Amino acid sequence: MALDVTTKDCTALSDSELAEMADICADGGHGYGVGDLSKQAELWVLVTLVREGNHLRGFSFSTLERIGGTPCILLGVASVKRTAKRDSVLRSIIGDNFRRALMAFPDEDVLLGTRMSRACGFDGFKHLVDVIPRPDHKPSGEERAWGRRLAKRFGIDNGYYDDQTFTITGDESAPLVLDHESLKPEKIDTEVAAQFSHLDSTRGDCLVTCGWIMAEELLKFG
Repeated sequence: MALDVTTKDCTALSDSELAEMADICADGGHGYGVGDLSKQAELWVLVTLVREGNHLRGFSFSTLERIGGTPCILLGVASVKRTAKRDSVLRSIIGDNFRRALMAFPDEDVLLGTRMSRACGFDGFKHLVDVIPRPDHKPSGEERAWGRRLAKRFGIDNGYYDDQTFTITGDESAPLVLDHESLKPEKIDTEVAAQFSHLDSTRGDCLVTCGWIMAEELLKFG
């Protein structure tokens, strides 16, 4: 069955949709409840929902905005149900965010920023270049500055963010991340996975991650 993707204002979310989203999270790694998701709906502008028939398979909270004049897609909490189609669901979520970005920022390169607690989330970054962090790359001052800007936008206090490693130290609660489990985790580059090895999952640590989609690549999502 084909996947159906819808993006709408967070204010249009119904209680039943929030309950469906919470059910997906209960099967995933972080277990956000209806109350947690309701708070996220207040913080973000857009919600993307991916359905297979009548069943919700994944979602993301997001906003399109400019940070210092730079067009950005900011992804908040996102979660993908652990089904055999989960890689396709993630592509649908990211793809619809790209489609919206193309309408908002035609002919411009766009930054995608989010948070991750494990390397599987990078499955959604396949159309991006200059991804940060990445193995064998020493971040420039400007790249570290982008990490700080994103951390600030995500509401992270400076005392909890390390701009050298792009690490957010958790506060004992579930991290607000792009939650995805790859269908083929054995294909994840070991050096990419190693970037997450220092995180304390029980504390809720995560990484600020970002990358650029070039204007010509963004056109493919029109």
